[in-house]
Amino acid sequence: MPAPERIPPGGVTPPASAPPGPASPGTAPVPVPAPAAPPAGAAARELLSYGELTVRGRVREASNAVLYCAVELDGVTASCVYKPVAGERPLWDFPDGTLARREVAAYEVSEATGWDLVPPTVLRDGPYGEGMCQLWIEADPAAELLALVEGEEAGPGWKAVGPAELGGGRTALLVHADDPRLRRLAVLDAVLNNADRKGGHLLPTADGRLYAIDHGVTFNAEDKLRTLLWGWAGEPLPGEAVEALGRLGTDLADGGPLGARLSELITPVELGALRVRVSTLLAGGRHPLPSGRWPAIPWPPL
Repeated sequence: MPAPERIPPGGVTPPASAPPGPASPGTAPVPVPAPAAPPAGAAARELLSYGELTVRGRVREASNAVLYCAVELDGVTASCVYKPVAGERPLWDFPDGTLARREVAAYEVSEATGWDLVPPTVLRDGPYGEGMCQLWIEADPAAELLALVEGEEAGPGWKAVGPAELGGGRTALLVHADDPRLRRLAVLDAVLNNADRKGGHLLPTADGRLYAIDHGVTFNAEDKLRTLLWGWAGEPLPGEAVEALGRLGTDLADGGPLGARLSELITPVELGALRVRVSTLLAGGRHPLPSGRWPAIPWPPL
């Protein structure tokens, strides 16, 4: 029987008064209730873009500054995440101060696929300067998308990722659900060149939706795909993925609406590499395989 590896519980700590730097683990959570029915689509983007941000706490164990906020506009209130550029940790393989824009670019690409896998995300000014602002999503802790299984077979309803070390010399097989929502996300990550798709970035909701977060290390011009969603590697792309990739190719072409929006968020070289990834996926018609030039699974995986 599979033992589910559920999404680690999150928490927030009271915010510091000084501008945020890279995060460190906190202690006591601050309970701030989220609204029962947050806005969606254009209404959510308007609220996130123009609403008044009030910092309520800081998300624990994040690599960069992640602030939990309330946003209010014309009597409408929602919970959101605000990641200021000032709190981004420098990385050797991504230009400094670009992670927030990459998060927004990932949302734009997700919207263009029609799959709505990334919560509404905007770039805006906030209490600590420019940053990305994203609608807060309450995950369903009972949802089982990842599991560890004994033996060498994933079993019905699961796809194998690879062996996992459990300590004490024990190993198990890491698997993910054979779920069409995850399959869409695997395609999206290949398009985005996501270098860090961990289990904790998957947010299944009680109403059956799946959202994915943390897209700061995406759109690199070099192949850096690292993910837990390798279960379909080498398999033919489903028809809906081929259709979505075709729409992306059109929207990304010179003069296309998506290409114009992304040109303000990522570099011309990165935009060109994105176009190549889309066309390569369409031409090959299959989920990509690990390149062998880069670790295929992120660490830690959750």
